[in-house]
Amino acid sequence: MEISGLQWGITIAVIVGLLAYDFIFHARKPHEPTVKEAAMWTSLYVSLALLFGLIVLFWDGPGFAAEYYAGFVTEQALSVDNLFVFLIIMASFKVPRADQQKVLLFGIVVALIARTLFIFVGAAAINRWSALFYVFGLFLIYTAGNLVKGEVTDADEEDEANNVMVRLAKRFLKTTDEYDGDKLFTEVDGKRMMTPMLLVMVAIGLTDIMFALDSIPAIFGLTQETYIVFTATAFSLMGLRQLYFLIDGLLDRLIYLSWGLAIILGFIGVKLILHALHENTLSFINDGQSVHVVEVSTGFSLAVIVGVLVLTVVASLFSPKGRAVRIINGARDWSERYLSLPESAPLEERTQAAEKMKKYRDQLPSVKAKYRDELIESEARYRDLLERAHGLREQRLAQADGGK
Repeated sequence: MEISGLQWGITIAVIVGLLAYDFIFHARKPHEPTVKEAAMWTSLYVSLALLFGLIVLFWDGPGFAAEYYAGFVTEQALSVDNLFVFLIIMASFKVPRADQQKVLLFGIVVALIARTLFIFVGAAAINRWSALFYVFGLFLIYTAGNLVKGEVTDADEEDEANNVMVRLAKRFLKTTDEYDGDKLFTEVDGKRMMTPMLLVMVAIGLTDIMFALDSIPAIFGLTQETYIVFTATAFSLMGLRQLYFLIDGLLDRLIYLSWGLAIILGFIGVKLILHALHENTLSFINDGQSVHVVEVSTGFSLAVIVGVLVLTVVASLFSPKGRAVRIINGARDWSERYLSLPESAPLEERTQAAEKMKKYRDQLPSVKAKYRDELIESEARYRDLLERAHGLREQRLAQADGGK
């Protein structure tokens, strides 16, 4: 695949332009995107990614187009998994909902820079030492095994949000306990201090770099074309901010996503090892000669990846446990949102929150006891939250009736 310097320049300029437009016209002004806004921008970025695949198809043929689509779908799936940890980090730091867009956009830029460096380093290393495919393959199989062995617990995710660099920053640097809008620095008693917003961005950025260690070997297992690796990775990251707000309420229902990703990473790991055997240069394997093994085609890889993801999502959404997660978390989330609404909030917004809260609360008796025990960390705190929200709703209804 011959890519000219001009084509590289245009591609990078378009990606930087899209990110700049996103920042200037959307993330720069703090606000919580509506579902409609998030859906519109997510659709736009997905459409651009799919359109780029058609351009690859037209200029470079179906083989490279299939590699691009397989890489994009895989990176997009891994990005959705990343959103779980982003959610935990921002909840841990209590980032205001309206300011989360800027944090996510910063994380996307850091991820794009880090992964670009990894892509070019990885491509150069593969060109010099084809045995690196063995390392990538074994690493992906190891990662898949860890996903199957046990899902990340809340404590583990809290630790991700409170990693070493963040703890050191809290200890040695002057930081405030309160946010000052989306500012990174503020003045307290005449002294310039960091806000928690800067710590959140550090946590998100460092987490992005760790995620790159999984995603880059995965996409190199599908294509070794640097241009395709870069563009598939870039397009999967650019719509991540909008996707976060679009599927925020859906994330915790994807209970089998870890299993689906484990299957995909394990499959790509095996594919990489088969490719390494085919390209073998290690003297202690078949005297340094190529080993005749079955090589997995890109079309078959794409079919496996899409099929596994579809089955994972369907099984998650329609399983009894998935339904229990939706009801339990829905009652909790809408109760918290209702309690946090000020008296000055629009009546329509309060009414919607109250109706959603009541809907999930009414469905709680249908949840089996085993799921309640598994999913509710503290029954007493959970019940107290729901009762406080219900009491406030009854109080407001009584006040409204009294005022008529």
